Amino acid sequence: MKNIYGYTLKELEDYFFKNNDKKFKATQVYEWLYKKRVNDFNDMKNIKKEVIQKLEADFSCNKLDIINKLEDVDVYKYLFKLDDNNKIEAVLMKHDYGNSLCVSTQVGCNIGCTFCESGRLKKVRNLESYEMVLQILQIEADLNIRISHVVLMGIGEPFDNYDSVINFIEIINDSKGIDIGARHITISTSGIVPKIEKFMLEGKQVNLAISLHASNDSLRDKLMPINKVYNLKQLIGIVKKYINLTNRRVTFEYIMLKGINDSESLALELSLLLKGINCYVNLIPYNETSHIEYKKSSNDDVMKFYDILKKNKINVTVRREFGTKVMAACGQLRSNYEEAE
Repeated sequence: MKNIYGYTLKELEDYFFKNNDKKFKATQVYEWLYKKRVNDFNDMKNIKKEVIQKLEADFSCNKLDIINKLEDVDVYKYLFKLDDNNKIEAVLMKHDYGNSLCVSTQVGCNIGCTFCESGRLKKVRNLESYEMVLQILQIEADLNIRISHVVLMGIGEPFDNYDSVINFIEIINDSKGIDIGARHITISTSGIVPKIEKFMLEGKQVNLAISLHASNDSLRDKLMPINKVYNLKQLIGIVKKYINLTNRRVTFEYIMLKGINDSESLALELSLLLKGINCYVNLIPYNETSHIEYKKSSNDDVMKFYDILKKNKINVTVRREFGTKVMAACGQLRSNYEEAE
């Protein structure tokens, strides 16, 4: 039985059409699910009993289990258990511009970035669209808030689960669904070049963020093995094509690792690499974990790096630190929980 939270409005319209019913029933169901937040078909008062019975026979409204929740200043980290007992995480961050949720797209990850906790836990499977949607709905219900921004930056590589991710975006962006604006949704990728090329043809106004973390191939090869498949020349080339086609600015994420990628010479090299590209660089303080030896750069080194980019006319920000007390690094809570079991 399929979970109804994984269906786009169009798919639900097709379902009713195939069952010789009116398409507008799909809109009614969507409004109950996403506007009135009803998760029992029997509570959908303007839908006929025989339709309710058909829905109950064909769909489930099952939720995820919240098995752990940690809190820090302006941040909440959730550990969910899925129907098959696998576990994923989501992190809610409160900003002055709204509530932003970092969602997971896979159980584990095969990209293998050496600084990433979730990369230690190899990919078990892709998440279904409904398992991504429910991360939003359940955290909203638990905290009694509305989430205004979504970033696909949790456990997993979104473009390694391409179809389900596109489906998920369709659902949460739909004005009759969760209704999160496309420009408030960000996909973060480690740089799967063919999928970036495919995505730029989708015509979506969703933000694209690239996990860069190095300014040359030899360093990026060590930090991110995917660079051996799609090197910086290929990655920067497709980013330029993406910008030219979509007229959208791209974000480059750069985790600051002490003594690894935070020198002034590398800041200058990064400035040259990104010169003339419509982008901005997000310098990210590293969340240290007990399993990985990397350390976070000092504030002084981060600001020196920042100043060099700024002087070379690269748009740059330093991400506010979140969640050092709640194991906010991707995969950290899941990893610690499973080791304790």
